[in-house]
Amino acid sequence: MPIALAAAAAFAASGVLQFRAGKQVPEEQPGRPTLLVRLIRIRGWRWSVVFAALAFALQVAALSLIPLILVQPLLVTGLVWYVLLFAAFAHDRPDRTILVESTLCLFGLAAFLVIAEPGRGQGRGLESFWSAFLLGVAVVASVGACVLSAVKLQRKWRPMPLAIAAGICYGVTAGLISSLAFHLHGSPLGVFTQWQTYAIAVLGPFGVLLSQNAYQAGPMGAPALAAITVTDPLVAIAVGLIWLDESIRVGPVPVTGEVFAILVVVLAVFLLARRAPHVKGG
Repeated sequence: MPIALAAAAAFAASGVLQFRAGKQVPEEQPGRPTLLVRLIRIRGWRWSVVFAALAFALQVAALSLIPLILVQPLLVTGLVWYVLLFAAFAHDRPDRTILVESTLCLFGLAAFLVIAEPGRGQGRGLESFWSAFLLGVAVVASVGACVLSAVKLQRKWRPMPLAIAAGICYGVTAGLISSLAFHLHGSPLGVFTQWQTYAIAVLGPFGVLLSQNAYQAGPMGAPALAAITVTDPLVAIAVGLIWLDESIRVGPVPVTGEVFAILVVVLAVFLLARRAPHVKGG
């Protein structure tokens, strides 16, 4: 669990640096890789890649030890770090409201994990061709719909579908990483014989590109990060339950508690997003 929390902090630091860097380059159409070519010239963005790589390594380590349904919700704490780091960059002390909203977010997250009691599955669901095909169709359809909506929407509404698309990419990527963990008990080179490895190599960077598009399209980074922060664990939970045979407690009382806890987290995330300061230059 501490490893997942450290990953959340590293992801937050990366998100702050990426948002600040995104405001220093011309805006690109969603999904165009030329944006990454421009960003790589900015030192702050290169540091964001270092933090993202560290966060990714910590996430992989966590997913090899504990269930996906436990790891991804813990990454929600990254938004708390994001808001605090943004305040530090702006030389602004976080006020009492931010602290209350942060506590609410952490309370909802803790309640969900205690009630759900996530259990690790066998991780064999993605070894079936049709199961993997179904996941691929779901990803392409949902991400494609989000990107198409972003292209057609006015600029002020564009960050939300882009952020949701990025969150889908991140959540599915985490599921693929978790499924690969079952192949690490033999030779580490065995991962290169699994299709998940190559799907991660495509889906992960595309998620980064979409998140950067979302940061660039809006006046504040936190609303985009809030959408990513909420979408990522929800998608990961779905992947864990449907494709990786992971489990949570079921029944009228546990499910009611789990849904209520998730709603508390979602509310707290968007309240925190509203409190994020505007960025004033790089």
